[in-house]
Amino acid sequence: MIAQETPEIERKVVAILKVLSDSHEPLGGRVIARRLGDFGIELGERAVRYHLKLMDERGLTCTVGTRDGRHITQRGMEELSGALVRDRVGAIAARIELLACRTSLDLERRTGEVPINTSLFAEKEFERALEAMKGVFSARLRVSDLVAVASEGEMLGEITVPSGKIGLATVSSVAISGALLKSGIPLDSRFGGVLQFRNHSPLRFVELIECSACSLSPTEIFVASKMTRVSEMANDGDGKILAHFREAPSPCKPVAEAAIAKLREAGIDGLILMGKPNETICEIPVGVNKIGIILQSGLNPIAAAAEAGIEVVSRAMSGLIDYRKLRRFVEL
Repeated sequence: MIAQETPEIERKVVAILKVLSDSHEPLGGRVIARRLGDFGIELGERAVRYHLKLMDERGLTCTVGTRDGRHITQRGMEELSGALVRDRVGAIAARIELLACRTSLDLERRTGEVPINTSLFAEKEFERALEAMKGVFSARLRVSDLVAVASEGEMLGEITVPSGKIGLATVSSVAISGALLKSGIPLDSRFGGVLQFRNHSPLRFVELIECSACSLSPTEIFVASKMTRVSEMANDGDGKILAHFREAPSPCKPVAEAAIAKLREAGIDGLILMGKPNETICEIPVGVNKIGIILQSGLNPIAAAAEAGIEVVSRAMSGLIDYRKLRRFVEL
């Protein structure tokens, strides 16, 4: 009986650890119970407290002060990183859906929140990183030229900038998914990949990772592996950039085009290609009565910095930011 219950208990433990790891401050049972809903887990405050007590005994969490707030321990972080693979498969697709639903950008009033990626640079390397990214932003190899910068101790989305680092937030392609969803258009996030260009035109995907079977962000993997040639693309029109392949129902195409036009007016312009119904684009076939949509990745400028040998740690889809806190890259 215990053996049969163990996987379900472990799933709840992993979810609680994930909630704690995403927070920059101690959390109590009530807040944790509320945030577990994002993982499809309905657990009452009393049940959460019971699990936390057991997790304290295992050394996965620890209390902070005299209150019931908990921090995740180093052992808890190790447990989380080695969590059951089946609980993490499809995590990226689920994250895309969650942030798309939470996108609240009002395209008329230019208010609300948009999804971002957060990248961390050493303070002494930040100016050099900006220089490496300048040509990429100018060549429009990004979702938006709107960014945000944070110093040590400040937050970008769900990330707290650590000591000695500067954080740069770039708008995520999920902002486009969120705007289309708000217009009544569901997107199926199929792949993240590396898209080859020739003479400034998209040619084909040379690398692909399926979102529904992925536990790590494809774009993070490609940046860390230095598999892009974003700077070359910006300079001479031949290169490899980060891109996302998504599908939408073909009858939605006129509405999608109208929504993307409004996004462009708000400074969000990550569309590379939108295909015709049932049309293969960049050598990727689409489903019946579907259209393919290829979007830029918000991490393309970051990839250019990595190509220049600058050390950077990025987290794609790191949370949401108030649109009014963003400013143009050229103002940095």
